[in-house]
Order: sequence, then structure tokens, then C-alpha cells
Amino acid sequence: MYQQEKLAKGIDWVVVFLYTALVAIGILCIFMVEYNPDVNWASAFISGQTEYSKQLIFAGVCAILAIFILLSDSKLYTAFANLAYLFGILLMLATFVLGRNINGSRSWIPLGGGFNLQPAELCKIFTSLALAKYLSMQELDFSKLRSQVIATIIAMLPAMLSIMQNETGLALVYCCFFIVMFREGLPGAILLIGFSFGVLVVATLIMDPDLLAIILTAIAIGTLYLLRKKIKRSRRILAMIIFIWAACVGIQRFAVPYIFNNILQCYQSTRVYAMVGKAYDCSKNKSSIAKEEANKSYAKPDDYNVRQSKIAIGSGGLLGRGFLKGTQTRGKYVPEQQTDFVFTSLGEAFGFIGCAAFLLIYLALLFRIVKIAERQRSVFSRVYAYCVASIFLMHIAINVCMTIGLFPVVGIPLPLVSYGGSSLVTFTILIFIMLRLDADRQMVLR
Repeated sequence: MYQQEKLAKGIDWVVVFLYTALVAIGILCIFMVEYNPDVNWASAFISGQTEYSKQLIFAGVCAILAIFILLSDSKLYTAFANLAYLFGILLMLATFVLGRNINGSRSWIPLGGGFNLQPAELCKIFTSLALAKYLSMQELDFSKLRSQVIATIIAMLPAMLSIMQNETGLALVYCCFFIVMFREGLPGAILLIGFSFGVLVVATLIMDPDLLAIILTAIAIGTLYLLRKKIKRSRRILAMIIFIWAACVGIQRFAVPYIFNNILQCYQSTRVYAMVGKAYDCSKNKSSIAKEEANKSYAKPDDYNVRQSKIAIGSGGLLGRGFLKGTQTRGKYVPEQQTDFVFTSLGEAFGFIGCAAFLLIYLALLFRIVKIAERQRSVFSRVYAYCVASIFLMHIAINVCMTIGLFPVVGIPLPLVSYGGSSLVTFTILIFIMLRLDADRQMVLR
């Protein structure tokens, strides 16, 4: 009786309901993709060989994990936050020795029975706990550069390991922790610089290099003219404008080409260029030259996935084709439609109205998590809740934009909906640790 009372006391059941709804929608979408009228779905389901039956098994495991977390002591998560982070880093390092190469990414550890573990997914939990632990230190002054650098290292170390594993998409997700740091006092100028860099990269891809350089120069001259009176009083403003102009031109002329030709793989560069409607010349890419990829003839264009995805979503129209009536998703025209492109099955079956309702569920979940974060007495609980919200936001934004051609294909699952045990377990643990901490929100955890 006491355990039942402890389980129910203080739990935000709205989040539990939204979580359950999203998991159920995910299983439904995977079922729509895999359904075959010539096969008895009930026997296929019981056999456990289909992906929707496996996802239901994962959901059952997650339900047990959720109950276990809700019955645990909140103090465990502060006590073992740093050790958990160290364990996550070691687990990611272990992939370089024990890892299995799947789709060009050496980020999976085989567990047997056809199941694989992706440490980069689980490490999001450990990074959230470690960042919350660091930012909740009583003596911490986050306005100082040293503390900001340490927090950045905590967040970005798993991202660097993900890049080394050829998991660029997951590495991007770790950038969401800058949103959390901004909430805790990170200067907005840093976020502005990051956003400006992204805009400059896109402008470099879509515009003629000489024309962009002329535009940047014109902007610098215009700024000098507008600030001419302040420049007379302070030469530092002049030096800053010249430095920013030189940096922007240098990034546009040298840094961006170097990144696409020497750091990114050919297929990664091609996907980014395809997003802005441009073709990338693989002969310029160093890795592609080494692997002779430039001379390969591909059966499908690099934007094939996105084209088929947009066709599937567009064919749904306003109200959709109906349950199990989609031709694109049922016909297997969309690759990876159980995982990265699961949103397409929803769009084709239920149309714009169904997609809007589905995204409103996500929006309600995000708003609820932010509300939970803001009502915490403990800095640790608040930071952790914002980490959860930021991770969800990044995954949702990238995945949905990816399926409609507004972002390069980077292999980011849709939270709680895409097929995959590692992903579902990760998001389940993230949410239910937050609910456990929220249930004890009157406590001050450090």
C-alpha cells in the first residue's frame, strides 16, 4: 500500500498520458508501414518477428523501467550523476572496440538476439544529469568564462565522440544543451553568433562567392557609416567591425569549403547541398577521392528519401488517404519509414489535419515539461527538466524538417514514435526521471 501511494503521489499524470499516447501512435505508424494483407497480422504479431511487435515489447520493457524509476529515490540521481556520465563516456569509447557498423555508423554495441545498444542515445540521459549536477553547485558562478567552458565541455564531449562514430545527427542533438545554459545565464551573444554562423553557411551554399563577399562588404561599410560618430569616440568599434567583416569573409571563402571538402563525408555534403537545391561535386571531397566514391554510379539520387517522403506526405492532402490505405508508405517507396521517416506514414494516412493534431500533442508535452521545470525549487531539477525539453524539441524539429526537405537527412528518430529500442528507452528514462524529480519538487537537490 505504501509503495502504491509513493508511486502515485505527486506524479504529473498529464505527462504520463501524453507519453502513452505518443508511444501508441508510434506502434500504430509502424504497423501501418509493415501491414501486409496476405499475412495474418495476429500470428505475425504473436511471433514477435515484426517490428511493430518488437516495438510493443520495447514499450513493455519501458513500462517496467518507468515504474522502477517512479519508485526510486530522487537523491540517487544527484548522487550518481557524475558516475553515470563517466559510464556513458566509457560506453561510447567502447564502441570503437566492440562496435558494430550499421549504415556506415560505428555506434552500436551488439547485445545478441538481433538487439543492439546505441550508447550515444543513452548518453543524452547521463549528460543531462551531469550538466544539472554541475549547474546546481552552490558555489558556481555561471557568469564566469571558466564555468561556461566546463559546462560546454560536459555537453560537447559526447557530441565529439558521436562525430568520430559517423553519427553527425546525434552530435547535433547535443547542441540543444546550449538552450539550457542560456536559461541558466549563458550570454545571448553566444547563441546569436551560432545562429549567424548557420545563416552564413547557408548563404555561402546558395549564393555566388563573389556576390556574397560584396554584400558582406556593403553591410560593413553601411555599419561604419551609421556608427561613424561612435567610431570617432572609440576606435574599438572600428576594430570590431573590421574583425567581424574579415571573419565572415574568411568563413565564407575558406572555412565553409574546407568543412564540406575535408571534414564531412561526401554523402553528408551532398545531403546539405540537396537541401538548398544544389548539386555537390564529390570529386572535391577528400574522403570520396580516397574511396573512389566520385566515380560510383548510384541507382538512386541522394535526395531520393526526401523526394519520396514529400510525395507521401503531399499525397495525404487535407484529410489523408485513410488507415492502411497509403500507397507510398505501404509500397515501401520511402526508405527507413519505420525509423527516421515514420512521420511520412502519419502524413499520408491522416493528412494535414492528422499531422497538425499529432504535432499539437508534442507541443502540449513540451509546454508541460517547461511548466514542470519552472515550478522546481531545486536548480538540479529545473536544469534537468529543461534538458529534457531541449532534447525533445531538437529531435522533433530536425526530424519533421528532415522529412519535408527543410533539413538535411541526418538520421534523427522522432521521439517515442520511431522504431528502435535504444531511442524509446532513452526518452522513457528521460521523462520518468523528470517526473520522479518533480514529485519531490519541495526538496532541494544538489
